[in-house]
Amino acid sequence: MPIEKIEQLAEEYERGRLFFDAKDYIGAARILAEVVAAAPDNLGARLLLARAYYHSAQLGRAEAQLRLILERDPAEGYACLLLGRTLQRQHRPKDAEPYLRLHAAMTGA
Repeated sequence: MPIEKIEQLAEEYERGRLFFDAKDYIGAARILAEVVAAAPDNLGARLLLARAYYHSAQLGRAEAQLRLILERDPAEGYACLLLGRTLQRQHRPKDAEPYLRLHAAMTGA
């Protein structure tokens, strides 16, 4: 990937983070979805996108992103926690339980 494209993606990621920090989760998700589409292996951007989806109640999209993260990095503890909470919000407590237990085992919480 050319350096100009990398710099542009970094700027867009920071812009998405600013929207997220301002609690404009829908705006953040719109920006971050483009970053993730251009750099699908960037798990940090994907996790922030999942968080934006979660906070904007786009729970199906959050779940999909979190499952992709955990496929690539099963030891990502925060993704386990957020997937568990996402499933709880979808009224799927039995599906959430293993992820919440795994997070607790990873963190001692």
